[in-house]
Amino acid sequence: MNSATNGTLERWGLLPLRCVVALVFLMHGGQKVLYFGVSGVADMLTKLGFFYPVFFAVLLMVIEVAGGLAILFGLFTRMAGLVLAVEMAIAIYVARLGGGFFTPYGFEFELTLMGACLTFAAVGAGGASIDDLLRRPRAKAT
Repeated sequence: MNSATNGTLERWGLLPLRCVVALVFLMHGGQKVLYFGVSGVADMLTKLGFFYPVFFAVLLMVIEVAGGLAILFGLFTRMAGLVLAVEMAIAIYVARLGGGFFTPYGFEFELTLMGACLTFAAVGAGGASIDDLLRRPRAKAT
């Protein structure tokens, strides 16, 4: 491949991963907001042994919806990736570790999401993002 093709691929290469990961977090966050509600998520967190379950239920909902949107649009992607990766690490430790590796009870899904989110935290959103637009130098009007 030539360098122009490589540049285009590098610019757009993370977009499919961002879209898929964002969809997963938006669907799970939306399910918590629209279907379970704060009380349902707080009940789940209580059963998992969390203190202050209502606070953490709201926090979890905000992280998943806002984080999903941030990843999708490529805005504050590194921070969103880090926060979502921490959320997945906690989910693995608290809810999935005892179920082994494989789904449906294991942690392979959460581990995959954590890896993708750590990638976003490390390298950002890529070129096709709001982060990239904000980073680009603006042409001076003369």
